[in-house]
Amino acid sequence: MLVERTSVISGQVNMMSLPITVDQLENYYLKGMLLQDAFPNLSPSQREFIKTGITAKEWNNLYGEE
Repeated sequence: MLVERTSVISGQVNMMSLPITVDQLENYYLKGMLLQDAFPNLSPSQREFIKTGITAKEWNNLYGEE
């Protein structure tokens, strides 16, 4: 599924293709399920994108790579 989010840091609109379902999105946004429980199949950076719209590249530009 293609997900579009606006970064809370830059205000830039970002898109990411993620292996998620509508049910997972509903569990998170409508039912209040914890992010890690709603999307256990996603990496931490993919979950961060859903939550804040911040991409891994944006984090690396701000704070450097791990």
